Amino acid sequence: MQKELYLNKLRAAFLARSAGCTLGAPVEGWTTARMEEYARSIGQKFPCENYWEDTPHPDAVRYIRQRFRDYTRPHINGVPCDDDIGYTLLSLFIAEEGGGRDFTLEDVKNAWLKYITEAYTAERVALDNLLAGVPAEKAAELNNPYTELIGADIRCDGYGYMAPGDPEKAAAMAQTDALISHRGNGVYGSRFFAAAISWAFACSDVRASLEKGLEFIPPQSELALGIKWALDIWSDVGDYKNASRLVDERYPGMHSVHTVNNACLTVFGLALGGKDAGKVISNCVAMAHDCDCTAATAGSVIGAAYGMDALAEKWYAPFGDTVYSFYNGPESYSINDILARFARLAGFDA
Repeated sequence: MQKELYLNKLRAAFLARSAGCTLGAPVEGWTTARMEEYARSIGQKFPCENYWEDTPHPDAVRYIRQRFRDYTRPHINGVPCDDDIGYTLLSLFIAEEGGGRDFTLEDVKNAWLKYITEAYTAERVALDNLLAGVPAEKAAELNNPYTELIGADIRCDGYGYMAPGDPEKAAAMAQTDALISHRGNGVYGSRFFAAAISWAFACSDVRASLEKGLEFIPPQSELALGIKWALDIWSDVGDYKNASRLVDERYPGMHSVHTVNNACLTVFGLALGGKDAGKVISNCVAMAHDCDCTAATAGSVIGAAYGMDALAEKWYAPFGDTVYSFYNGPESYSINDILARFARLAGFDA
């Protein structure tokens, strides 16, 4: 892959991921109906054509260092804090401090203990286990009912960035990371999306990258069967309401932040948005469930496939060169520096 093309796609993947997360963050946990009603009440089109103009709780704290207003269009002045973005930064730190792309589970543990402040579900349990002295190999298994939720696959994007066109390597890194906190479909989700993002850099086609990702998870796993189903009806999804309905009918009662149902929604968001990253992330958010996560992941896939041409300036201009962090360490990083560091791990001197 040519350096210039890679750098363009890397920037698009990171910025579209950041945009998806930022769009979904103020309404994380909301139903589609609640989002629709709120959009009507503030005179905003839905699915959104830009960031939310307002939030019902502007002063509420989110991820230690931000308030909800910081995720709305009038106030965005960098990529706001979020675990989806934090874990992308963390994947970089793990590889850099673990000696490169062949880092170990022990390196993952060390980075977790060094950096992570706030965590939830499987990550919170695993981190508490590590802090209590449980070995990294067992941290996912002790008192952890969340091992198939979405946490591991929202941590995997950076591994696709580090291994463009090498889905086998991306999946292997993602698995090493995932095993600190997840098992089963939780690990498969991380392998799948890391491989898909990696292949998107090389093939420049969203659907082909998703199909490639299937090669790196067990074919009869619940996740693989779900992704195949979603791809089979790729052209028949209709709209965000129908997409959400289809997933809920297939997986009645499934946790709203499970790996499998949200992976299917991510596929549907990519199907509905075509080559327009804004439409992709807006449809993902409109489908609810774990909407900031699905929009962020879909952003990485489309950005890696189609580059900056797929992402309108309105989605990334408010970020400038800043990404904020709620981890131990600096409160913000330069986006340009972060991308250059990913590029070095990928074998490019940015």
